[in-house]
Amino acid sequence: MSGPVLLDCDVLIGHDVTTTRWARPDAVRDDVAAIGLSGGVVSSLRAVHFDVRSGNDEALEVAAGNGWTACPVLDLRDALGAERELERLLSLAAPPRTVRLAPSLQRVEPEFPTFGHVVKLVVAAGLTVFVEGDVRKFGTPFRGLGAQVVFLDTHFYHLGDFIVLARDEAGFRTSTRMLTGPDSLEIVAAEVGAERLLLGCRTPFHEARSVVRRLLTSRLSAGEIELVGSGNVKSLLESA
Repeated sequence: MSGPVLLDCDVLIGHDVTTTRWARPDAVRDDVAAIGLSGGVVSSLRAVHFDVRSGNDEALEVAAGNGWTACPVLDLRDALGAERELERLLSLAAPPRTVRLAPSLQRVEPEFPTFGHVVKLVVAAGLTVFVEGDVRKFGTPFRGLGAQVVFLDTHFYHLGDFIVLARDEAGFRTSTRMLTGPDSLEIVAAEVGAERLLLGCRTPFHEARSVVRRLLTSRLSAGEIELVGSGNVKSLLESA
């Protein structure tokens, strides 16, 4: 009997300058298949670190070639450049429904003017925002905006902080990647609903198999596991 369909909401391609590791598109495709994933949401590290436009075009090409979903990145270090790139993306024949922000890697703090400015732009555009970094820091600027946000780095140590935020914000969701503590997934499901959880593995830069195994061996119901594994990200992308 086959298991649930699994989609990774946090796939990366490119060169990770912090570890010097390369995630070449063909190799990432093989990694996704080997882990038992059916695909996911992909972003480019080139867009995060070096060249936003060519990196985003790379992610769009890889997504189209694999049946995945591209999640372009905006450069929070460059307010005017972020405006121009967002305008370009929205003008495409098939504009993206998501955008990724990487404030920690780009060394941008939540109180910096550009961060607040870009947040308002992407929310006004109706995009779902995938956000890296500490949910305690980067969750606050999204409060009260009606934003649809997926926090990619919620740590189980900060589980209570996410739940407090999510109780007041119906659009706040979290990746499961770092929710490895006892009953972390079960607590989120009980407090704010399993629809707030998205399977996130950060393929191929994280121990993806352990993240998948944690979900499949959790005490969530079969229906909840299916939601977390792929149903929630599908619904989010379809409604974006």
